[in-house]
Amino acid sequence: MKQIRIGVIGLGWRAGVTKYWHRPDGRSVVVAGADHDPARLGKFRERINPDADVMLDYRELIERKDIDAIVVMTPDHCHDEHAVAALRAGKHVYCEKPLAVTVEGCDRILEAWRESGKHFMIGFNMRYMNMYRTMKEIVASGDIGEVKAVWVRHFVGLGSDYYYHSWHGSSKNTTSLLLQKASHDIDIIHWITGRYTKKVAAFGGVDYFGGSKPNDLTCPECAEKETCPEARFGPLTQCAFREEVDVEDNSMVLMELEGGIKASYMQCHFTPDYERSYTIIGTEGRIENFESNNQVIVKARKSNTWRDLSDKVYNIRKAEGSHNGADEKICEDFLDMILQGKAPVAQPIAGRMSVAVGCAATESMRSGGRVIPVKEPQPWMLGYNESLVR
Repeated sequence: MKQIRIGVIGLGWRAGVTKYWHRPDGRSVVVAGADHDPARLGKFRERINPDADVMLDYRELIERKDIDAIVVMTPDHCHDEHAVAALRAGKHVYCEKPLAVTVEGCDRILEAWRESGKHFMIGFNMRYMNMYRTMKEIVASGDIGEVKAVWVRHFVGLGSDYYYHSWHGSSKNTTSLLLQKASHDIDIIHWITGRYTKKVAAFGGVDYFGGSKPNDLTCPECAEKETCPEARFGPLTQCAFREEVDVEDNSMVLMELEGGIKASYMQCHFTPDYERSYTIIGTEGRIENFESNNQVIVKARKSNTWRDLSDKVYNIRKAEGSHNGADEKICEDFLDMILQGKAPVAQPIAGRMSVAVGCAATESMRSGGRVIPVKEPQPWMLGYNESLVR
């Protein structure tokens, strides 16, 4: 069996997942990495492969003939440039979510993918988590009948740590966190229901973060560091109350999916805890998940049968590894796709559609909540799409 040689573009925190691809005695090996920040090059070698070649210009990486696949782990607004370049260079590509920060950027990537004849995977690792795989299968079994409504509530308890102390806080880099953060949940809604969103309406605001602090201020240098509730002294230290922060930290989205399914998504970045809560309602019952105790509960609608006597409780098994074991599984699937032709759990169009919803919701949110249609994919993209029901 051929050993896949992998190069990584973007060597920040998320690049740590590439450890699952560095198996010198196995199916793949990470041989090189590129990042514009010189400080990250040595750290990448320490974390992943001390013998890896490292460079500042990603173009040197994709031009190498001995590299089979490229992993794109750069900031969101760079995905378009890097994924397209890698595909045009004849490489298989794994791209972290969101696919891009505009629908047009997504479509450029998909066009390059079609023309390349290479494999492409979007990093929707939530599809590999035990919790959401269980919920997907419950719905597919027909246990709650035909899905009619989905409610998602997302507490992002460490919002400042991951988003507002970094480049994520500026819309020029992210469009909004309805792409960067919500792309996972929008995709899970699409995946579980088997339907894409047709139109949205949204409200949101910069209700806590942002402000009048200088853009170059960092927490260690701030005179208020001893009293500020958001002071951080780890790898991300930009002031969360700086002027350039314009990405909503509190948002609510209403969606209408194909087939008339109604869905809602709520996201807040200044809550004291971190949890995703899903409720899926069908014609014969509903599902609700509880991340705090790793359970999914199925309640039956009154049917005058034994089903009325009890609820079903699924105790979700814990998985080892980052993102509840999902990262290692998706990395294995990327190799299976290249070496065995295995269809990915998430087709590339799924990445495009989650971004399209996020962009439409952002437009609605910033224009007073008016209804915005989601940009339709080109017909050929649907032709390349594997059935959403797996």
